[in-house]
Amino acid sequence: MTTTPDGLGHNAATFREDWLEGLADAYARTLRRVPGTFGVVGRHAPRPGKVALVIGGGSGHYPAFAGLVGPGLADAAAVGDVFASPSAEQIYRTAKAADGGAGVLMSYGNYAGDVMHFGLAARRLAAEGVPVRTVLVTDDVASGPPPVEGQEIDPSRDRRGVAGDFFVFKVAGAAAERGDDLDGVARVAARANAMTRTFGAAFAGCTLPGAAEPLFTVNKGTTELGMGIHGEPGMRTTRSLTAAELADELVDNLLPELPPLPEGAGGRVAVLLNGLGRTKYEEMFVVFRQVNRRLKEAGLAPFRPEVGEFVTSFDMAGVSLSVMVLDDELAELYDAACDTPAFRSLPGPRTDADDVRETPAEPEARPQAGPSAADLPATAALQAALDLVAANEEELGRLDAVAGDGDHGIGIVRGLRAAVAAARDTEPGPAGDPHSAGKALLSAGLALADASGGASGALYGALLAETGAVLVRAPEGASCTTALLAEAVGAAQRAVSELGGAAVGEKTMLDALDPFRAELAARTGEDLATAWRAAAEAATKAAAATAELVPARGRAARMGDMGYGHADAGATSLALIVTAVGGTLR
Repeated sequence: MTTTPDGLGHNAATFREDWLEGLADAYARTLRRVPGTFGVVGRHAPRPGKVALVIGGGSGHYPAFAGLVGPGLADAAAVGDVFASPSAEQIYRTAKAADGGAGVLMSYGNYAGDVMHFGLAARRLAAEGVPVRTVLVTDDVASGPPPVEGQEIDPSRDRRGVAGDFFVFKVAGAAAERGDDLDGVARVAARANAMTRTFGAAFAGCTLPGAAEPLFTVNKGTTELGMGIHGEPGMRTTRSLTAAELADELVDNLLPELPPLPEGAGGRVAVLLNGLGRTKYEEMFVVFRQVNRRLKEAGLAPFRPEVGEFVTSFDMAGVSLSVMVLDDELAELYDAACDTPAFRSLPGPRTDADDVRETPAEPEARPQAGPSAADLPATAALQAALDLVAANEEELGRLDAVAGDGDHGIGIVRGLRAAVAAARDTEPGPAGDPHSAGKALLSAGLALADASGGASGALYGALLAETGAVLVRAPEGASCTTALLAEAVGAAQRAVSELGGAAVGEKTMLDALDPFRAELAARTGEDLATAWRAAAEAATKAAAATAELVPARGRAARMGDMGYGHADAGATSLALIVTAVGGTLR
């Protein structure tokens, strides 16, 4: 038993047996183990007179292959050890369990071990009188030898099969379900493969069960374009990409490879954005947003797009994009109902319009946050706060990660950007008028809370908004004196305390805010700039002193003494903000 970096203990020798047994237990209503084999067969199989679709490949790629067994998709799947082909014996026994007398279609990725073992099993079945056809999946455009001018690529020999196998299996399973004979099922499966292309990218490698070190790695800060699902080399290495840049790379590498669009099919394409094991769904949706736009700009019409994990590589970080060009028959088969552990397509009336969504117009650009000589006092103060907090964003994240989720710096910077833009929109002037500054801070507080989110966003939003509310209520003709600001900060502290339910001494932003308020209130006879800077110094010292406190509020409180010795992230950001604001006061 070895503990892998994900924290789970695995026995590498029994891993395949263990996970297959767990799968069969969890989805007993859909599939069952083939006795004496590392294979599963659907509860619906064998069905007399129906072609059996048998798929398979190595472990480590779930939901491929066992997760795609069920009515309307595969009838059975043979499973090998991690990243290894199932043996011919395992494939033979699995196919026998699924055969309903109408023959067997075998479909799998174009890898040497799979080709040989499935080939041996097919020969044995044929010798026993079982008709067998084979369709290799060869969708990966990044694989095979480098192109040679004047020499065509032979996908059946040169390209491996990756996430596009889902399209091939889905079409073949639907054809078998509707009653096509063996040659007919093989025909549409081959057609699906010929019309499918895939291109992927990886950001990090994977670690196998029972292993202490990664099987393969991707250098930090880089992206491997075209890397295979077993770590096979890709086309090239590039820097880390944004979601939009990644989407562009995926689309740019696929579009030239797509086969011609059938006439009269409306440019329909099946689209699959596949996660390789570690990439989060929210991240994939961000990528798909740009993918969808790019495909539509190219004149294509995404049909039943799917975003999720279909062919993984254990804990590999990355995504792949698969596109299948559709004709009417392929579209009908791809749209057919199925029910498997990993994928379900419900029957029911639908039209192409179900996949049509108007691309929303980009939101009206708000003024960009950035220093401006024309900024009025509240906007200039918030801009200075943004600049200083952004410069310390990484440190704030580090402090927050000690006993929290590490997003404090990111969240506050995001919120302050929105606050600056809102203040710049709404501060009417003139400079020095508390009503003008108050209006700006009210809108800035709402914008900060909206953009930042989380507890910190709500508290900082309340801090700005309550400060602004006091300034707006100032008597006509009043000016921004130390006394007025001290009153506003006091009201803001009460609002933050009530909203968060915290008290001074519990290691929160209040431990910097309270000394700031007290020092400012004690200096109401001084000019605002001098008093504010003295109060900011008190806040900075108090923020540093929170390192000697033990958290008593929020998630950090559950971490016990873990936060001791580290300053509180909220108190630190508060000190940075008031320090920056002090630098703008004259």
